Amino acid sequence: MKHAIITGAGSGLGHGIAERLLKRGVKVSVLDLGISDERATVLNAAGSVWQHHACDVTKLESVKAAVDAAIATFGPAELAVNFAGVGASASFAEMADAEFYRVMEINVTGTYHFARAIMPHLRKGDRLALTASMAGIAANYGYTSYSTSKFAVLGLASTLRMEYEPHGIHISVICPPEVMTPMVVEEIAKGNKISLDIKKVAGSLQPDFACDKILDGLLAGTWMIIPGFKAKATAFAARRMPGLFNWITMGIVRKVMRKHGAL
Repeated sequence: MKHAIITGAGSGLGHGIAERLLKRGVKVSVLDLGISDERATVLNAAGSVWQHHACDVTKLESVKAAVDAAIATFGPAELAVNFAGVGASASFAEMADAEFYRVMEINVTGTYHFARAIMPHLRKGDRLALTASMAGIAANYGYTSYSTSKFAVLGLASTLRMEYEPHGIHISVICPPEVMTPMVVEEIAKGNKISLDIKKVAGSLQPDFACDKILDGLLAGTWMIIPGFKAKATAFAARRMPGLFNWITMGIVRKVMRKHGAL
C-alpha cells in the first residue's frame, strides 16, 4: 500500500490509524477541519510522509476538493477510511431538534459525501472503510441521534458492498464499542447517566488496542471490524439472537432506570 486517505485523522481513532500506517511506510492524507501542533508532531515522527487537507465533511464540494488534492499530491489511494464523526448522548425527550440534525449531518451526510467523493477514484483491489459503531448494531438508551446515524452508516456500507464488491472494490465497516478517545471522555462527563451505565455491557477499549485491531481488520480485508471480545459477543447476540438479546437488554434498561430514579 502506497497511499491512504483518512478523514477525521486530526484526532481520535483516525489519528491512531494514520500514525500506524505512516510507521508502515504508507503516505497518508489527513482530511480534517484542522490538526493541532501536538498531533502533527506525532505524525511527523512516525516515519513516512503525510499532508493535511482542510475538509468539512458536511459540504460535498469541500470533501471533493480535499480528495482531489490528496490524490494530486500522493497519487491514487489504495485505502480510504472515514472516521469523521461526532458523538451525542441524550434521550429523545431531552434532545434538542437541532442536535439531532447536527449529528445526522456530520455522521450520515458526511459519510455519504466521503463515499461520493472517493468512489470514482477507487480501482479494483482498493478498499473503502466507513465507521459505524456498536451503537449501529445494538441501540442504546439515550442514543436517539447517535444510534440512528450509525445504523444509517451500516446500511450505506452494506449497500456499497453489494454494488462495488463485484467490481473488485472492497468495502469495510468499522463498529467499535466505547473507545476512550477525547470525544468519549467528553461524553462521559456530559452524557446521559443511564446510557453510560448500559454501555458497560459491551465494554470500553483503550485507543491503542482499538487502533491495532482496526488496522489488523483493514489489512486483512475484513468486512465488519469489531474490536474487543465483549463487543464481538454483543454484536453476535444482537444479530443472531435478536429476541433473546432484546429481552436481556430491556431487563438491563429497566434495572438501570430504577437505579437512577427514572422508573
